Amino acid sequence: MGVWELLLVGVVILLGLAGVLVPGVPGSWLVWAAVLWWALTDPRALSWAVLVGATVVLLLAQAVRWVLPPRRLRASGATTRMAVYAGTGALLGFFLLPVVGAIPGFIGGIHLYERLRLGGHGQAWAAVRTVMRSGGWSVLTELFACLLIMGAWLAAVIRG
Repeated sequence: MGVWELLLVGVVILLGLAGVLVPGVPGSWLVWAAVLWWALTDPRALSWAVLVGATVVLLLAQAVRWVLPPRRLRASGATTRMAVYAGTGALLGFFLLPVVGAIPGFIGGIHLYERLRLGGHGQAWAAVRTVMRSGGWSVLTELFACLLIMGAWLAAVIRG
């Protein structure tokens, strides 16, 4: 697979990550489809292993999301800007503190947004708790699964 094709797969994965944060967009399935495309065009044992792992991770994430309460983020006051802060925090956390940093990064992004919006530390934490109860855990579960898949794909591409 050429560099341009790998770059295109990476762009689709990033679009899928952004799609996780937008209601109604099947972001996790975009990520999976990009990995499927990569595995079909570069048929090696490693690419197929990443595809199988991605499938298992997505199915587990869907099962966990099924158990969590439904998303009612708009009712909690969540905005698109908050999603950008949360997603950026999760992405930075994922790379700064490998893998597990996505969780505090996501929550920290929401806290930063609410702190800037509301001004107070206590008010910001109360808003974070409200957002997380209103469906934030569901979004975090899906985003974390997609970040795991992206990390596995990136490691496989770098390994060659």
